[in-house]
Amino acid sequence: MTTTLSFRALLLSLLSFMTIMQAASLYAATDVKGRWSGTLNSNHSGVAPFTITVVINADSKGRIVGSSDLTSHCLKGAQLQVTVSGSDVVLAGIDKAGNTMTLRGSLDSTGTQMKSTYILNGSATGACETDDGTGILTKQ
Repeated sequence: MTTTLSFRALLLSLLSFMTIMQAASLYAATDVKGRWSGTLNSNHSGVAPFTITVVINADSKGRIVGSSDLTSHCLKGAQLQVTVSGSDVVLAGIDKAGNTMTLRGSLDSTGTQMKSTYILNGSATGACETDDGTGILTKQ
């Protein structure tokens, strides 16, 4: 009886491990590299929506990075560090004027749409204040 219980416990442990490894391999296969584009909408009235395009690639050290092009008056062409954890993606960076952006997204099941929230923080120049909102980026 003890052998049967031990075998069942081992089998359940093995099945649990295989399930975890399968999920981990799916997350590890998440490839966000490429061109993403979408419109971000502010949570504040009177702030116009703006379009953002991000090109994500690996740099010479293998880190995932992005370069952005957007029509916001608060941020111009920020270089972004990209972090991927499962289906969650964070893009964060700064432009030459010191304005920062953090965009937190969640990939859909196809890996081609990223439902996102963002926050922009203006630089010490006072050109822009803090802005935040939501949007969807689509892989092109």
